[in-house]
Amino acid sequence: MDNYAAFFDKIRTSIQQQEFIKISLGDYNGTELYLKNVYIKPVIIKREKKLSFVFRYKTQDITKNFELQTGIMEIQGLLKVEGFRVATLFTETENLICQCTKKGVWSLKKENPTAKKPVVFTHDKQKERKLDSADKVYLQALKLTDATGNVYKNAQDKWRQINHYIEILSSILQRLSAKDTLNVVDMGAGKGYLTFALYDYLVYTLRKRVSLVGVEYRKDLVELCNQIAAKSDFKDLLFIQGAIEDYEPHDDLDILIALHACDTATDDAIAKGIKHDADLIVVAPCCHKQIRREIEKNKTKNELDFLLKHGIFMERQAEMVTDGIRALIMEYFGYQTKVFQFVSDAHTPKNVLVVGEKKSINIRRQEEILAKIASTKAYFGITYHHLERLMELDKTIL
Repeated sequence: MDNYAAFFDKIRTSIQQQEFIKISLGDYNGTELYLKNVYIKPVIIKREKKLSFVFRYKTQDITKNFELQTGIMEIQGLLKVEGFRVATLFTETENLICQCTKKGVWSLKKENPTAKKPVVFTHDKQKERKLDSADKVYLQALKLTDATGNVYKNAQDKWRQINHYIEILSSILQRLSAKDTLNVVDMGAGKGYLTFALYDYLVYTLRKRVSLVGVEYRKDLVELCNQIAAKSDFKDLLFIQGAIEDYEPHDDLDILIALHACDTATDDAIAKGIKHDADLIVVAPCCHKQIRREIEKNKTKNELDFLLKHGIFMERQAEMVTDGIRALIMEYFGYQTKVFQFVSDAHTPKNVLVVGEKKSINIRRQEEILAKIASTKAYFGITYHHLERLMELDKTIL
């Protein structure tokens, strides 16, 4: 057995015998910009042992978790393909260093153990939840919990998403000005998971008086959600059928929500929030097709065109440009914006949550924003942004 194979045999043995502590990869000679090291350790996620990889770059760390066998294959790829030339395995009994010489030969060196095994490996943190699951009729009706409030195993991801959503918004919601009644609209409410949770938190945790409308295009979901609201005795929660672009609130809004509204439907929702003077606008955009089509159609030459020839990079760039301009337009109208990563459920990719909190309009800042939007459009070959047209900024930006 050669040294390289012996090293990986030792990794598998140390894992089986529960002596494995961690692995570090160094002396990187690959092509990925700013990558310096990779650190691997065992973790337990949802009662299953996995390998957690921390990819250390010059300015950030990126964590990825793999099944054990997949993780070992990933290490092999990082050494043989990606360009790491030193790997150190830390176990309870020894340190084992596997190093590639200038001639491409792998050597092994043993040293005395230097790492101590942690007491626990779990990543499953027991967090204090903003919502509890006990005695919630809507959670039972949506098949997230049983009658005693225990979350079903197949609903854990959705329950985690719901709590992450409320956790992100909690501090902002508590800052909202005191009013007799908060007018809230949730555009594209779907099956109502997050709509019900928001109503629950506002009314029963923050003790606010709320009038919440969920707008949903699918009639069957509207009927289902209204039945669940009635069973839950959520008297001021109403679901209505309609499209986002067609819905017109009767009064000014305090909170506008639009999660996973596809493509320009997110722009329709933001525009309604701005025009109805919403204190808080929260959107989780998806399917950024409009700007992607603009970039692909015009194929403007710039410093990033080497990236944009790849479909997946084009998709990511279109997402960032679309949402970046959305945030700028919200700032133009006096909103302070923040962007968060929104935890996915099992069926929805991770995406961002764009939150705009109404502050005040700054004329000088408006001029800067118009100039930034204009230069961004020119750089990427964008003729228009849908939200820009809805707010008639295309007539202002020359």
